[in-house]
Amino acid sequence: MCGSTQGIGLAIAKELALLGANCILIARNQEALKKVVGDLDTSLAQQHGFLIADFSKPDEVRTKIEEHVKNHAVHILINNTGGPPAGMIIDAKEEDFLKAFNQHLICNHVLTKAVVPSMRNEGYGRIINIISTTVRIPLKNLGVSNTIRGAVASWAKTMANELGQFNITVNNLLPGNIDTQRLAFVIDASAKNANASRDKVEQSMKNEIPMKRFGEPSEIAAVAAFLASPAGSYVSGVSIPVDGGKTGSI
Repeated sequence: MCGSTQGIGLAIAKELALLGANCILIARNQEALKKVVGDLDTSLAQQHGFLIADFSKPDEVRTKIEEHVKNHAVHILINNTGGPPAGMIIDAKEEDFLKAFNQHLICNHVLTKAVVPSMRNEGYGRIINIISTTVRIPLKNLGVSNTIRGAVASWAKTMANELGQFNITVNNLLPGNIDTQRLAFVIDASAKNANASRDKVEQSMKNEIPMKRFGEPSEIAAVAAFLASPAGSYVSGVSIPVDGGKTGSI
């Protein structure tokens, strides 16, 4: 379970633990990982742990996950990595795309390749990618993110087509404006670029959402839990917006 020390990743870890899953968290901050693991539910004798890896270093991620799967079967993989910095695409440097590509698509691929053998052996696999509604409609001032998220969505659909025969599903969750540190950063950047107050930008963003509010990380976690469960066994290869109705496509 990636990026699980804060925001959406943390919410998913808590939800799956409550449902009885043994959670292995992956992030680069050891102290934060220790704290989260210590706070996860263990009322059903769950055994949680963590792996320390920096997603800007795919080889490091590969080493850690390959060592883990030697002795542990993995049934559920949550691919979740913080998004690239905001900014117009014309201002992006070439290395910005390469960095984001490695952190998102390449690390997703590394992790998936490592866990699929045990999923095939167990006859059960759930791969869930936390992406963004930008795969449906690109958002302003998120040039690099729009580009990379689209690549991940295409990768996931292709993977779903190949792995379905092994009872392994691959799906994407597309969070809208969720109340996380990432959203706070986007609001601050937008306010600065527009030379406007933060409150004004925040209210404007809420007004664009039919439900007139930001989502909570727990609301993403609830959908992830469904996809990870046996109840989601015939849902695969889809991208599901969880955005309060904001995405303007059917």
